[in-house]
Amino acid sequence: MSTATTFKNPILSSGADPWVYKNGNEYIVTFTTGNNITLMRTEKMSELKNGTKKIIWTPPSSGFNSKEIWAPELHKINGKWYVYYAASDGDNKNHKMWVLENSSQDPFLGTWVDKGELKLPDDKWAIDGTHIEINNEYYFAWSGWSGDTNVSQNLYIAKLETPFKVSTERVCLLKPTATWETNNTNPLVAEAPQFLIRDNKVFLFYSAGGCWTDGYSIGMISMEVSKNPLDVNSWTRSENNPLFKSNTTGNTFGPGHNSFFKSLNGKEDWILYHANPQPGQGCGENRSMRMQQFTWDNNGFPVFGISEPLNKELIIPAGE
Repeated sequence: MSTATTFKNPILSSGADPWVYKNGNEYIVTFTTGNNITLMRTEKMSELKNGTKKIIWTPPSSGFNSKEIWAPELHKINGKWYVYYAASDGDNKNHKMWVLENSSQDPFLGTWVDKGELKLPDDKWAIDGTHIEINNEYYFAWSGWSGDTNVSQNLYIAKLETPFKVSTERVCLLKPTATWETNNTNPLVAEAPQFLIRDNKVFLFYSAGGCWTDGYSIGMISMEVSKNPLDVNSWTRSENNPLFKSNTTGNTFGPGHNSFFKSLNGKEDWILYHANPQPGQGCGENRSMRMQQFTWDNNGFPVFGISEPLNKELIIPAGE
């Protein structure tokens, strides 16, 4: 039995675009491998590297979901498991969102059925899809192009009728226009939308500034939970953006594409993210998976603080 009270980042030496789902008293983690969808399960996030790993889906040898398998997310909706992932035929301009479904109680068991492409409004390039339930309605947010050329990745949202059918037009919630978001990059990028609901607020976090730069950081927009998520005027940009950025003295470069989880005792909030250990390493396999606790201010907004230095002793999540 482990008696460790601290851990060090990274919790996985290579693990871009990390996603975590707390399932009872365990965690299920997935991330970008590029060529399949792999799940890992662990009872202790601080010991993820020792977790059980399983490839649950291997893409077909050819076709529009055969290559560039990016940013999978695992969700449980109406008693079934779903994985949303981005894929292409090997040509990035053909990236779209796709869906897998598993009716087993255990996502490591049963059969994962390819439900095909999640046909998003306007049928444009799309990656980094995520699902959220707000006021008993289902929504899907993603990063996409407004047209057919790679000028700017914007954040979009639409309502879902089922986990694999969209029922409304898409709404553009955010275009990268702030200095930290544009970051002198071409194309412009806002991606990796991630929801978090707490009390009466809905938060939508995103990563911007280009993963190929060390300026890649995390920002946030938010709205009151009573408002309409499909109304762009419901949302407000944080005045403190970016909320989470490189720590150049701590081997944390380009932190981004995050997700969130609660500690085992349900009392602590943690952010899971990837970052490079050295400058200039870009969007490749050097991105390691890291986590740290965050807090909330008196107005109910998240406080991430600095991205903790690599190999610093950190207190394990409560309950481990």
